[in-house]
Amino acid sequence: MRVLMFGWEFPPHISGGLGTACYGMTQALAKKGAQIIFVLPRAGEGGQNDFLRLESASGTPISEDAAERMVRVGQDIWQENIRFLSVASPLTPYLTPQDYAASLRSLQRTPDSAETRSRPGAPFTFRLQGGYGPDLMSEVRRFSRLASAIAMRENFDVIHVHDWMTYPAGMLARALTGKPLVAHIHATEYDRSGENINTQVADIERAGLLAADLVVAVSRLTRQTVIERYGVRPEKVVVVYNAVARHEVERRYEIPPRIRHEKRVLFLGRVTFQKGPEYFMEAARLVLQKIPNARFFMAGSGDMLPQLIRRAGQLRIGRRFHFAGFLRGEQVDRMFALSDLYVMPSVSEPFGITPLEAMLYDVPVLLSRQSGVSEVLEHALKADFWDTRDMADKICAVLRYPCLAAELVKNCREEMKSIRWENAADQLMTVYHNVSGGN
Repeated sequence: MRVLMFGWEFPPHISGGLGTACYGMTQALAKKGAQIIFVLPRAGEGGQNDFLRLESASGTPISEDAAERMVRVGQDIWQENIRFLSVASPLTPYLTPQDYAASLRSLQRTPDSAETRSRPGAPFTFRLQGGYGPDLMSEVRRFSRLASAIAMRENFDVIHVHDWMTYPAGMLARALTGKPLVAHIHATEYDRSGENINTQVADIERAGLLAADLVVAVSRLTRQTVIERYGVRPEKVVVVYNAVARHEVERRYEIPPRIRHEKRVLFLGRVTFQKGPEYFMEAARLVLQKIPNARFFMAGSGDMLPQLIRRAGQLRIGRRFHFAGFLRGEQVDRMFALSDLYVMPSVSEPFGITPLEAMLYDVPVLLSRQSGVSEVLEHALKADFWDTRDMADKICAVLRYPCLAAELVKNCREEMKSIRWENAADQLMTVYHNVSGGN
């Protein structure tokens, strides 16, 4: 099975769980015999991996005839299905406050031309700006053309796209090659923004989901959203749960003597509306009233970070509530290993890989009931994201009673045995064979 896969992040360049999921997924698929070409929308970051071919969608030469054909087909898809509007927007996924300010400033300048030609009749190149640039929608469109150029030169059986930014690329590749399209939905615009959605993003999601031959949702929660919000036929949407890599945790981290008497509670994720960081802080306030020597860590970056730093000062909990910033690699491992409890209070979480990663270090977890991962972790503690008192009571229980924490770890460790990327890969291989007619 040969798979042309489009995504927008992959380790080591990640901003959230999607890159981690794509890594585990592609590795498991390769072990099942799949051949994968993973295309990323980044300039100058292509490379090789021991189990897949990783290409950066930059600098791909496109012949004049092919370019005209792509423009013609691309206009049909964008104009008829999603009505593309070119707008100057600082919208970029998961910006830090500093990056957001830089994007706003960049709107005062004229962006570089999307197309550069050399002499008449010679091949030319569509180029992506660094990152996604100030005009995300234009970048998405340029990436779709680049991706289609790759699709026209590669030999593959199925197209697999991850989340809305790659859906136009998949739609265009499908139109040009006739190969089946699998749309993987890791998070919808309604998860990210609630009811205050970006309509352009939602329109792209709808177009991609409706155009796909089959949709893969990461949870039953997400499947229901796809059916109800976007009108996708139920029989076209299957659930494939995410997992974590089943490697042994190689490093062991000793707890520094000066903090061994304390209990440490961790939030790790984007500091945005979707992840519910304000509810974590409110629960921390309640816990500290009962367990003054508890210590809370918020690891991550996002648009809500400045207001939460101010809020911690207003609540006078700054000495026990720490902002660790964006962590990666060994920093993440260390933070998990030194924690007594991991809390994921998400307002809307299609799946949520981080609780599984915490459990690799035998850390008990408290999950929002509004998360997809709660569907597979039956024995984890759960609370509604808005019920901070219930959340605080359960945090106190874990910190006060080591036997409860040990029992939670034991039960979740058993559940983890069936949450494997190998199982997800088996399901995806079945999906590929079904949409490709068993080729």
